[in-house]
Amino acid sequence: MDKKDSIDNVEMRLQALENHIYGERRNKNAKPLKCAEALARIQADLTNTANKRERVKILHKKIEDLMKYLDPQFTDHIAVPDTMKLEFILAEEDFLLSQAALLEQISNLQPMLESTYIRDVPEHATKLQRLSQIHIKQQDQTDAQSLEVKQLFDEYDKMMSLLSKQFAQWDKNLRKLEEDKGIRPVE
Repeated sequence: MDKKDSIDNVEMRLQALENHIYGERRNKNAKPLKCAEALARIQADLTNTANKRERVKILHKKIEDLMKYLDPQFTDHIAVPDTMKLEFILAEEDFLLSQAALLEQISNLQPMLESTYIRDVPEHATKLQRLSQIHIKQQDQTDAQSLEVKQLFDEYDKMMSLLSKQFAQWDKNLRKLEEDKGIRPVE
């Protein structure tokens, strides 16, 4: 029952959409309109109307001129006289000269970019990648070794501290024994 209601609902929505798209014309003729044919017919009508009118023919002939006038750079061409353009160039003379010098330097260095060293870079890249992996492995080993050395130093520190305390205790006991026996300590 729900499927039938669902299908009826979809059909009603489709009918409403078709009525909205095709409008009243479909109901009068009772046959569907094809959009492409309708657009082609409208284009043909517009072309026939345009060909019948002299002003439209002239406008079509001058469309290139109109496109030139609509170009944003055209207004710059009209608005900025050549003397102003020359002043713009002269104002940026230092910058342009420095850029020209840099470009000349680049063109002089161009043969270096075409050298065998640069061409061999892909071959060296694989070697470099292998060396990089070895370097990373050695760094890991160094970190592990550093950690082990740090632990050994910590143990050494503790041992020295304990030995110092032990020697201090023995020294104290020895002095006490020497005092008790009346032996004068050696300084």
